[in-house]
Order: sequence, then C-alpha cells, then structure tokens
Amino acid sequence: MIDAMSDHALAIYVKLVDFTEQVRSPKRSHSSHKRSHASHGGGRGGERKSRNLFTHIDPLLFTSPFIYTVCICGQRCLPAEEEFDSFMRSQGTSERERFSAIPLVLTELQSEARSLGLWNLFMLKEHNLTLHEYGLMSEVMGQAYLAPYACNCAAPDTGNMEVLHHFGTAEQKEKWLAPLMNATIRSAFLMTEPDVASSDATNVATKFSKFTSSNGHICYRIKGRKWWSTGAMDPRCGVFIVMGVIVDENGDPVNTERHQSHSMLVVPSDSKGVTMVRALTVFNYDDAPFGHAEVVLDDVVVTAREALIHEEGSGFMIAQSRLGPGRIHHCMRAIGLARRCFDAMVDRSISRVAFRQPLLKHGMTQEKVANGLADLESARAITLLCADEIDKVGARGAREKIAMIKYAVPNMCLRIIDDAIQVHGGLGVSGDTFLAQAYSFMRTLRIADGPDEVHKMTVARMESKKAIKRLQSKL
Repeated sequence: MIDAMSDHALAIYVKLVDFTEQVRSPKRSHSSHKRSHASHGGGRGGERKSRNLFTHIDPLLFTSPFIYTVCICGQRCLPAEEEFDSFMRSQGTSERERFSAIPLVLTELQSEARSLGLWNLFMLKEHNLTLHEYGLMSEVMGQAYLAPYACNCAAPDTGNMEVLHHFGTAEQKEKWLAPLMNATIRSAFLMTEPDVASSDATNVATKFSKFTSSNGHICYRIKGRKWWSTGAMDPRCGVFIVMGVIVDENGDPVNTERHQSHSMLVVPSDSKGVTMVRALTVFNYDDAPFGHAEVVLDDVVVTAREALIHEEGSGFMIAQSRLGPGRIHHCMRAIGLARRCFDAMVDRSISRVAFRQPLLKHGMTQEKVANGLADLESARAITLLCADEIDKVGARGAREKIAMIKYAVPNMCLRIIDDAIQVHGGLGVSGDTFLAQAYSFMRTLRIADGPDEVHKMTVARMESKKAIKRLQSKL
C-alpha cells in the first residue's frame, strides 16, 4: 500500500506519522468525559509504552536523506492529549463551561502542523496527492484524536470546505472558505432532523420560503429543526451549511422532483432566529469543546445572492459530491483508531496473566488477535481499493464501493474495539482508558453517514442489476 505512494506523498506521510505519534498506551490520567474520536495517551501510575507506527512498513522505503530530514520535528499529537484532557477537566461540568474555550495546546499544534506543511491535506490537488495517498495519511491521523484538528483536516469542516471550493460563489469563498482554510472559524453541516427519518434524505423537511424583500432582493426565510449538527457547539463555529426544501407561499415544494427538491444555503451561525437548543451526547460523551447540537432555525432570513450554494434543487448532487471522498477519510481514520485499539489489546494480552499464563497464550485471545489483524488488513484493502477507483473514475463511478465501505469498515473496526475491551476486562469499560469512548465513536459511525441498512440496500440493488443484465445477455 505504502509503496504505491509518490516520493512527495511519502515525505508528507512520514512527517505526519512523526507529528502524530509518540505514546501508545491506553491508560488515562483520570476518569472523565473525553473526546470520542480516538484514544488518550498517558500512563496512570505506570511507565508509558511506545509502539512505532513504522513497524509494518518496509524500512527500505526510508533510506532517502530527504525523508529522514522531514522527520526531525513532531511527535506531538499523542502526548498533547493529556494536556488537552486536563484543560477540559478544569472547565467544569456545565454545558456553558465545557463549550466556552479551546485548549491552547490545540492552537499550538495547529501552528506546528502548518509550519510542517501538514495543513489542509484533504485539498488533494493543492498538495499534489491522490485520494489513495491521503487515505493512508488519514489512517495515521485516526490514531490520535487531536491530529485531524491540528492539521485542519477534521469533519465537518473538510466536507464544507470542499462544497464551498467546488460550488461556492467568489463572495462565499472569500467570506467563509478563506477563514475555514485558515482555521480562524469552524463550521457545521445541518441536514439530519429529529422529526423525520433522515436515513431517507428526501424526508428532510426544513423549509426555505422564497420571497422578495422590500428592497427587491430575492430572499429565503428558513424554518426547521436540526440535530446531530457536529461542530455547532464549538465556540469558533461561524457558519452553517443547511439543507432544506424551497417552498412557495403555500408551503409546497417549488420542485416536486424527488431528488431535485432540496437546496443548500450558507447561514451565519449568529443569524437572528438561530437557537442552540442543547448539546447532544453520544453514550453520555459530550465531545466538548467541539460537540454536536440540536439547532432551531426560526424565521432566519438570508438573501439568495449571499446564501444559495450553486443553484436551487442541487442539494442532493452537492451532498453526494461531499460524501464520496469524505467516506475514505472517515474509514481510514476509523482503521487508525482500530489499529491503536488492536495494539492495546495485544500489549495487554502479553502483560496480563490469568490461569498461570499470559492471556496471549490462551486460544480464545489468540483468536481475537488473529481475527483482529485480518479485519484490519481487510478494512484497509477495500477502502484503498475504493480510493483508487475514485481517483480513476470519480465518486459517481465508485458508488458501489463507497456504499460497501460505509458498512463494512465500521463493523470490522467495531469488532476489533469490542475484543480489545474484552481483553482489558473491567478496565476496558471504565473511563480509565480510551477504549469505551472509541467504541462509542465507532458504533456511531454505523449511523452517522446513513445507517448500514441503506448502504447494504444500495450494494444489493447494484449487484442485482448486474446479475439481471448478465442473465439477459445469455438469452
């Protein structure tokens, strides 16, 4: 996989690995609410453990003096987790306290990542990268929950920036894309709604009532309720991308075509009529200071010139372009998280003794290790195969493989994390390790970009069409 990288991409990859990793212990300093994207370094009452991410890579790939040169900085993101968590513990327990400030260490990491050229790597053309190459980098970032934020490669900002980059007007790019790419603001994507089954996106019911203002401007009056709006609780969140239906004065859709009735609008987060109802929790983890919110949009007025992305009725097309490559990012980060959990499981099975021998000597533990490694390699292979296909034919041409990795990868990674928890016993389900929260994140991923069932339905339908066509050709 790695040997398919260009020298340029490999150099960035090595820098990213070095910037990301140092400590590989599952222990935490205290039991508390923590980030749900990945693990937390730091040993509690014990010596920290280290595992090099290069152990599965051919050392002959790293003989270039240039590549060695770019490794001199870094080893920051994992050690910084302890400082980040300490700051969040000091913020108190109320919603206002936990979503009021950003730990300084994150700002420092962002400055360092930027100086190393590890900034906005998801903008592939600007960095001369393929999606396959960036996928491998996403796996590295997945092993430290601060790394995507440090490199300005975290969701939902990446998807929102891509939308603005590809479909935004010059004014929208200047006002919103530029500060997002500089990380001076963050953003949220408002699509899912509590009152409808959002797994069928045609159900999204937020209304954009079109009217002409007194000064002659075409405007939209937005009315709706959204939830699971990731990033909306972040104190730096400055803009929403909102999906809804343009309706006439009677409240009826202007366009009744099923996949052409929705549009996307850019909405400043401080607009009159925007109410942050509450911060949502995932298995009681609040994801502070980033967070997921329930948001009410009550008669929020925006002008079409400033707010409309691309054109009316293009919401589904924009959403599909946003979600294709983004799924590679999510899946490879998930694999990185699963790899860290797998390593913790192996380390634990070697050091923990039960029934007079290390756990790894027991057949059931050996089975978990063997199955876990097979799942890791399988998940990585199908995701990178999908990335290759997107590189060659685009997201639309790779639709079946995109749907496949959406359910296959989270399930494989979830099995690994569950086995890691089992091997850790009571410690695994406690707040003293990153494992329980890693499980909560991975379980959520089976729903977050559409439930498994929808993606399986897509794959099954596409396969059945192929089969019918194949059978007809034999007649």
